[in-house]
Amino acid sequence: MQGPAKMAWRIVAVLGAVAALAWWQRGPIAVALMSRQVTAMTAVADPLAALPDGLHVGLCGAGSPFPDDLRSGPCTAVVAGRRLFIFDSGSGASRNLARMRLNAGQIEALFLTHYHSDHIDGVGELMLQRWIQRTAQQPLPVYGPAGLEQVLQGFNEAYTLDQGYRTAHHGAAVAPPEGFGGTARPFDLPAGSGRQVLLSEPDLEIVAFAVDHGPIHPAVGYRIRYKDRSVVISGDTSKSAAVARESQGVDLLVHEALSPQLLALLEQGLDRAGRKNLAQIMHDVLNYHTTPEEAAEMAQAAGVKALVFNHIVPPLPLSALEPVFLQRAGQIYAGPLRIGADGDWFSLPAGSRAVEMGRRP
Repeated sequence: MQGPAKMAWRIVAVLGAVAALAWWQRGPIAVALMSRQVTAMTAVADPLAALPDGLHVGLCGAGSPFPDDLRSGPCTAVVAGRRLFIFDSGSGASRNLARMRLNAGQIEALFLTHYHSDHIDGVGELMLQRWIQRTAQQPLPVYGPAGLEQVLQGFNEAYTLDQGYRTAHHGAAVAPPEGFGGTARPFDLPAGSGRQVLLSEPDLEIVAFAVDHGPIHPAVGYRIRYKDRSVVISGDTSKSAAVARESQGVDLLVHEALSPQLLALLEQGLDRAGRKNLAQIMHDVLNYHTTPEEAAEMAQAAGVKALVFNHIVPPLPLSALEPVFLQRAGQIYAGPLRIGADGDWFSLPAGSRAVEMGRRP
């Protein structure tokens, strides 16, 4: 027994020496690891080039106004071929795009669904990141329904001093003043159809359509087609015939979802705590959102190939809450279904019927 015991002590001693060396060299080791991470994050100048041809959808924000460690404010990235578009820009949008290793400088346009604060409170930062990372010569085109000019003017004014600082510090070659901010491209929705084609090309079409988020008016969703693949983004809405119409046969429906049962727990807790105003808000929001079961009914009837929930209300800090949140949605809708989280990534390759679900990176 003496031989094996000595060998064991030697192994322990070696391991201890290695651990001590690692502790002593922890700074250089950390720097080396950080260097590798930086290389991985910055090595690809055009991250879109590596994607297969098709339509790709990323959740750069799957949450709502509630604080949520898994879901930031609403933001959806859509890559059509090698063109990057952003739909809504809630808080955390720019940081999540960076985490997903998407280059904000490649953003071609921003589309807003409506002007609730949680959908626009990341607009200023997104415009700034796109400006600097692109060395933009022209402002970011921003599309939205009526009211857009007022909203965008506010962001442009709020960031004007910042623009001056950055141009003065880095120079006009790095921060061209003429490329700062955003340019409003408002659109109206015809009374008859309630839809407007915003971009129409042989391989790409982006359509806005009216949804029911009253008293917020106008509020819109978007339908995006690239070649033979398509996605609908509902925006905030109660169960909407327009969403059902636009979703006919699409490959992916990204639909907002609210659980009345779980939200009632918040309402009751706030009421017990004497916070009557917030309890009232928890009650009021029920009438202009959609439950998972309602969205599942629409997706099933429309023949949607895959359904993803975003704008998750309330937060789901425990995975065990997900079946409660979904209720019968998984039985109602027969296709692939997912409760979205920041970083989720969906690929719809051109010339295929596949819907690939994963994470980025």
